[in-house]
Amino acid sequence: MNTGMAAAKEWQFARHGRQLAVMEWGPADGEPIIALHGWLDNAASFSLLAQLLAALKPELRIIALDFAGHGLSDHLGGGQSYYSWDHVADVYALLAELKLKKVALLGHSLGAGVATLLAAAFPERISQLFLIDGLVPLTYPVAELPQLMAKAVRRSVRLSARLSNPSLKPYASFEQAVAARMNSRWPVSESAAIALLNRGLQQTEQGWVWRSDMALTQPSVVRLCEAQLVAVVQQLRMPVLLVMVEGGEELALLEPLLDEVPDLTLYTLVGSHHLHLEDKPARLISSWINARLTARVKS
Repeated sequence: MNTGMAAAKEWQFARHGRQLAVMEWGPADGEPIIALHGWLDNAASFSLLAQLLAALKPELRIIALDFAGHGLSDHLGGGQSYYSWDHVADVYALLAELKLKKVALLGHSLGAGVATLLAAAFPERISQLFLIDGLVPLTYPVAELPQLMAKAVRRSVRLSARLSNPSLKPYASFEQAVAARMNSRWPVSESAAIALLNRGLQQTEQGWVWRSDMALTQPSVVRLCEAQLVAVVQQLRMPVLLVMVEGGEELALLEPLLDEVPDLTLYTLVGSHHLHLEDKPARLISSWINARLTARVKS
């Protein structure tokens, strides 16, 4: 199951009685970039970018966190909801654990939204933002919040009953799971699927099952609204490099917010939602990140 991707150091740290897992590439005293993955992915989604960046800038230290409920990190348990602002607090705790005063943030999708919230709340701690197919968390229209809240609460009750008798059918083999991930709603290459599933699956007597918490698939009881997100992006004091899928629905949804970001550079690329797991887009993204970091050092 070798992916050919860069090897990583793995470790964990405690947060409110839970263990959060980390993958890390590069020298321990290197220039730090905190990498934050997308929904239902895990820290291994940055393996290819880590390899490419290491070739361009060996002094980089890339630190990728498994969000709670994802990868090798502990679940909240009991069907509890997962919120972007809780992930923000976990990333802030990671900075404290590593005694890092200032870092760059690299985020994909969900991780991009978490990175933006953290950067807006603590702009003095963040030097640059590198965001891939995402900028802010998902919203609820203000007028629909009560109905959507009720729907989420009802589904949460049903989930609690399912947790005692999970109905998801295990995969008969790791290879079957890889094929399913390659042909999912967000398809990825075989090497990318293997990297993600090496960390995202576990083998049981019944077969191969997901490590991720089933509660992650449930709708949020509450979400931020667009006015709140405008206030968030207006607080971004650092340069923001945003790479979006050309013609993607995510870009269309974000367009009203783009002019509110004080220092934004936008690139669009042909590809899938997981641009950083595709060789050609990943090479471009890594070159742009390297150029930004090199320019900042020279200035």
